[in-house]
Amino acid sequence: MILTNPISASEVGTLWLTYEEKTLIMRMLEYFIEKSDDQQAKNLLGGLWQELNFYVLQMEQIFKDQGMVKPIGYSSEDVNLEAPKLFDNGFDVMFLRILKEVSMGMYTINMNMAYNDKVMQIYEGLTTVTQKIYKLSTLYLLERGILTLPPKVTMPKTTEFIENKSYMKGFKIVGDKRALNDIELGLLHHGIETNNIGMQLITGFAQCAKHKEVKEYFVKGKKLAKKQIKTMEEILLDSDVQFSATSGSTVTTSTIAPFSDKLMMHCVYLLNGFGLVASSFGSFFCLRNDISMKLTLLAKDVYFYGQEGVKIKIKNGWFEEPPQMEDRANIIKNN
Repeated sequence: MILTNPISASEVGTLWLTYEEKTLIMRMLEYFIEKSDDQQAKNLLGGLWQELNFYVLQMEQIFKDQGMVKPIGYSSEDVNLEAPKLFDNGFDVMFLRILKEVSMGMYTINMNMAYNDKVMQIYEGLTTVTQKIYKLSTLYLLERGILTLPPKVTMPKTTEFIENKSYMKGFKIVGDKRALNDIELGLLHHGIETNNIGMQLITGFAQCAKHKEVKEYFVKGKKLAKKQIKTMEEILLDSDVQFSATSGSTVTTSTIAPFSDKLMMHCVYLLNGFGLVASSFGSFFCLRNDISMKLTLLAKDVYFYGQEGVKIKIKNGWFEEPPQMEDRANIIKNN
């Protein structure tokens, strides 16, 4: 059969990644829906599951039409709905909000690599869903006092321009560093917020991981999240900015795994990628060189931590190989 509208290599790759991510999120949503005792949260989680299921089916149809095997992704084997609550007090919606932050960035990149109308429609639709859920999640958490707002500042009354190169200097032997600008403050607040949720997530994962190597990896990730939070809080305190980290959600004492080690490792893999991009973005747009340097060093730590996780996934046969181009050199050699 000759395809009238074949998809490109870049679209195969992005659809493959999206399918993996969506099937993982759906399994986690199923557990959170099962354990939620708040009807509004259940509606939010359930509504997203329905939306994602629609687009997962659309992707499967594209795979079928293109004669492409669909990724294995994550199935009912990767979630235990009978496991007790591992997280409580709004963590499900807090984590959902973080996932939607990750998704928004991914859809932008994926749309930029799409040329097929059906593929573009998928990313356009998923973007709309993600923005809606992100807004509803934020409002839900604010209403319950679980989410901490960034610090308030005095509104600017005049327009100013940077007149001196010393504006960028944070490494000063004599004199005080300049105050944080609002862009830097916002980036640091966001970094603390996301790392705090990541620390709670990975603490829960460490409690219930079955493989010793995986458990140790999650404990290491917890320490890394603490290091990042401490670094960013110190920068804020040096500028007399007090930050109250999100404290509403909690990890229970359960040690029964709601998810497979394979799923938990891939979840952390996705969040590592998000953290690496966020740190790189922050280091570029912070105009004080001491902050840029610290965020760059944190990004380095996340990168090496992520690489360690990839090796564990490969070692245990948990890393499904992405589609790839034909190895022409090997074909010619073996002919």
